[in-house]
Amino acid sequence: MDAIHSKSVFVYGQVKRALRSGRYAPGQRIDPATLAAEFKTSPTPVRFALYRLVGEALVVDQARGGLHVPLLTEVAMRDLYDWMERLLLMACDIGAAPAAGKTDQRELASADDDPIKLTWQLFDAIARATAHRSLHHAVKQANDRLAPIRRAEQGLLKHSFEELSELKRRWQTHDMPALRSALRDYHERRKRLVPRIVALLSDGSDYLHQ
Repeated sequence: MDAIHSKSVFVYGQVKRALRSGRYAPGQRIDPATLAAEFKTSPTPVRFALYRLVGEALVVDQARGGLHVPLLTEVAMRDLYDWMERLLLMACDIGAAPAAGKTDQRELASADDDPIKLTWQLFDAIARATAHRSLHHAVKQANDRLAPIRRAEQGLLKHSFEELSELKRRWQTHDMPALRSALRDYHERRKRLVPRIVALLSDGSDYLHQ
């Protein structure tokens, strides 16, 4: 059983990274047997891993239709952006817990850094600092679901790195009113792009490999 658990944890991590990177197209079926062959294991740990991802809303179970990458409609995508915005604004209202200590003061290194990873890290830090585990967990899940969407949106946004740098500066200086305003603007810009992002994700464009 320990071997199955270990293999399941490994497969879970690998598939989760693939989902976050956009390796799988929206609506694509994920076949446990194919993954079992890829990772040289039996279907059992693969299924354990996939159903853990179902619980995180990164995979959907269509019963007889099998397991699939979620298809995001415009309504669902706006809802997801709105959910992340609300969670982060809540984190701003709560503020950093005393036990959280100093926030990470590392600067965004350069425009060559991956903005998707940097965004994930910043939003995670804002939530983690509150010391509210449920809020942090919700932000982590929303972060994971938004990762492939953020990769698609990059080609549609100008000055995204500067925008992210400004968000981090507001966070590091503890200017919560300015951070709240910047987070609202950040998400509003993306909500306006939802039809174009959905189209990119639906037509299998090469945005993921740019």
